[in-house]
Amino acid sequence: MINILIADDHSVVREGLKQIISCNADMTVLAEAGSGNEAIEKIGKNTFSVVIMDISMPGKNGLDTMKEIKVMHPDLPVLILSMYPEEQYAVRFFRAGASGYLTKKSAPEELVNAIRTVSKGKKYVSPSLAEKLVGELDVRTEKSLHSSLSDREFQVLCLIASGKTSGEIAGELFLSVKTVSTYRARILEKLRLKNTAELINYAIQNQLVE
Repeated sequence: MINILIADDHSVVREGLKQIISCNADMTVLAEAGSGNEAIEKIGKNTFSVVIMDISMPGKNGLDTMKEIKVMHPDLPVLILSMYPEEQYAVRFFRAGASGYLTKKSAPEELVNAIRTVSKGKKYVSPSLAEKLVGELDVRTEKSLHSSLSDREFQVLCLIASGKTSGEIAGELFLSVKTVSTYRARILEKLRLKNTAELINYAIQNQLVE
């Protein structure tokens, strides 16, 4: 039996996933979590075969949550299920240890296939993402500027673009306001931007925020 933890802050999404999974005799939803911190707590108390997790959750974000999961249980497969496009986030999450990445537009059959694949210790890559990953290996392919950002810089970029203040970002990422300002300066330099308005516009154009 494939025992699954669903980590998503939207109850409607969790209910939809449970309905899809319940149609398959070889898998069951053992627990749910509405935040990254809750997911970590549930993983510490139960044994799961697969974690299905959203990127954007209150408190600890998806990337930090996944990294902590990998420290606790290096072999526990984490399948990312997000509204954000594969080409903007998938490569970064795979590098951090994800076993698979799907968008919420994926068909139920693809989700079930992905769960079975990662539960066997394999990586799940959709055909469209496979093409993107091959493109990453092509030296002639022009990479986006934000691909040069570190994970923390990328997180700060997305939080700034979502409208959060330096103080809010500092609290969420457990950093000082001064450190957040330093990250902001680095981001602007790497993205060749002049100010926050241009940063927000860049994030929207590249589909990094809703």
